[in-house]
Amino acid sequence: MDIDATSLPKYAELPRLDDLGANCSWDVFGPDDELGTLNLLDADAVRAATGLVRTGERIGLSLPLDQPDPPLFRREPFQHTIKRIGSMWDDRLDSFFPQGSTQWDGFRHHRVREHGFYGGVVDDPAAGNPRLSIHHWARTGIIGRGVLLDVATHFSGSDYDPLAERSITADELRAVARAQDVTIRPGDVLCVRTGWLQAYRALKPAAREEISARKSGLDSAGLGADEATAELLWDWHIAAIGADNPAVEVTPGNPAVGSLHRRLLGLLGIPLGELFDFDELAARLRDLGRHEFMFVSVPLALVGGLGSPGNAVALL
Repeated sequence: MDIDATSLPKYAELPRLDDLGANCSWDVFGPDDELGTLNLLDADAVRAATGLVRTGERIGLSLPLDQPDPPLFRREPFQHTIKRIGSMWDDRLDSFFPQGSTQWDGFRHHRVREHGFYGGVVDDPAAGNPRLSIHHWARTGIIGRGVLLDVATHFSGSDYDPLAERSITADELRAVARAQDVTIRPGDVLCVRTGWLQAYRALKPAAREEISARKSGLDSAGLGADEATAELLWDWHIAAIGADNPAVEVTPGNPAVGSLHRRLLGLLGIPLGELFDFDELAARLRDLGRHEFMFVSVPLALVGGLGSPGNAVALL
């Protein structure tokens, strides 16, 4: 559907679920909506993004499927089997978690208590169930103007530690945007580099094992989970947000503050991308003196899927 971003309501104008203390956008894009804010990535947005391709450089934003290693959040490593069939070769993946590496969280990933999933859908997820399935995102891909907010560089020289639990506030996101002299526009794919992935890569294997083994949640800097963050991201009218840390939001987080996953995925229909690799991109953008690029990602066309590998590249 064609959406005029200038006509979208502000967060404060959205209906409120008083029992949650949060606002929701369930009627903004129609009662049977499958895309949420991805509706903002229309033909005009894609055409505008192509104008950002100047050098023709392509930078991959996805980790290899076997990273992080060991897997996080109690996931298991997949098994890769290669088989010869006559003169042909084939391969198979077993115990494969589509959300085990660089990945998108779909709208079925997080439930809003008794209210259900995005749009108020209350039935449980099931294999092959097309409602709110990730395959809808694959039909046109997630393609548009990418903007990198380099939080890690902004905080360099301070006591900021991306491997520690640390909330990045809405005001700090605004400050990073101002420092970079970048304006977030409706339909942008907002990319946030916390520095977590760079710090994780520098760890010895034993330290990575310790992070993977934590049952109560690993420590990570990330976006604050409060309503102020949700309000900012909605009022910026971004199409999606991706980060280089394991959850986009701070982990393990404070239950009293709430969940940014619930606020964005379930209530506002804003897709979340996790463990995107922005390190090479950030360095190259600094060399070029720019912060915007063409973002291209095509999720898996998995009917009933709750998430998907990122399959993303930046075009400069």
